[in-house]
Amino acid sequence: MLHRRAFLTTTSLAAASLAAPGLLRGARAAETALVVGVPLPISGAFAANGKFAAMGAALAAEEAGAALGRKVVTRDIDTEGKPAPAARKVQEAMGEGTRLFAGGILSSEALVMGKEVAKGGGVFFTTAGADEITGQECNRGTFRWSVPTYGAIAQTVRPLIEQMPQAKRWYTITPQYVFGEGLLTAAKAVFQEKGIEHVGNSYHSLAEKEFSGYLTNAIAAKPDVLLILNFGSQSSDTLRQAVSFGLKKRMTIVLAWASGLEQFEALGPDLCEGVYFGAQYWHGVDAPLNKALVAKLRETRKMSPNYSFAASYLLTKLLIDAATKAGTTEGPAMIKALEGLTYAGLTGEEEIRAADHQVIKNYYLLKGKAKSAMADKDDFVDIVGSGKSFLTPEAAGCKMT
Repeated sequence: MLHRRAFLTTTSLAAASLAAPGLLRGARAAETALVVGVPLPISGAFAANGKFAAMGAALAAEEAGAALGRKVVTRDIDTEGKPAPAARKVQEAMGEGTRLFAGGILSSEALVMGKEVAKGGGVFFTTAGADEITGQECNRGTFRWSVPTYGAIAQTVRPLIEQMPQAKRWYTITPQYVFGEGLLTAAKAVFQEKGIEHVGNSYHSLAEKEFSGYLTNAIAAKPDVLLILNFGSQSSDTLRQAVSFGLKKRMTIVLAWASGLEQFEALGPDLCEGVYFGAQYWHGVDAPLNKALVAKLRETRKMSPNYSFAASYLLTKLLIDAATKAGTTEGPAMIKALEGLTYAGLTGEEEIRAADHQVIKNYYLLKGKAKSAMADKDDFVDIVGSGKSFLTPEAAGCKMT
């Protein structure tokens, strides 16, 4: 496997632009600008995640444009959080010449967009979590930065079972679509392995906003741990209602896949205190690229990067870097530039595994702090664990064609 150091510095980016005067010559629309499509749920229930992701992609384009001395832009595409509009709008963007896409927060939309982009000869980089994306439905044109559901559960449920041997009864609340099913399946496997009693599960739709009935079911089951398997505003609503029901006093609460700082800001420290959160990213991670991004945003925008912002920033940066190296935005050359890439990422050293296009990176277990313990307004949690847990490409069912 060929490993290449990524993330060109300003000097090396500029050098690359001089060395490759025919950059992106295969895409007529990119002769005046390198365009990265950013398909995100800018409207709908997950609009907050989409808003920050669009901001992160724009910053990466801005930095690369300044370094390359050419125009680099992002094109926001509102997927509405729905597979059908997502597929149609990506098809339209490809028809207008866009070949690079960074986005797809929800697994259901990411799966269909990845297929459409691959068919059109482009590259799609996503943060969606369903195992299928780099598993049974993997394809040459799709890459994934986020740890899939298997790894998220392995780095949250497994260590907590080991830390709390007395907590034998767990209850789950699950969104009924591919992402939720993936988390639930992985959790059940760990429960069985560790001798945990799964005392019940409540399914809900992606449109659900009222979770009191599911929480009433959870209370009746008398679990030691409530495991929340939904995402974004739905997980925030579930946690708010759980705390209002007094569940923090009755059981441990774990939110397996948090959206990070934006979510903690919306919830506030009193709600977050004592709750465990799984996270793809945290701005307190000790990694050079992350420190640089945090310092820049705090200086220029008076904010710390949240998960949606940071992940989209990194995806866009990776695509621009690969296009610069490849001299084109066309799929085959882009894929060659990305496969096997090892680089200094936001979570430390990260690697794009060639066999299934999964980025190998850390996943974090966080615990909410008391307000009195916060060092600054963004210091909501402590990192209590981290690690890398991935199925092999063969075990995940990935067969690249």
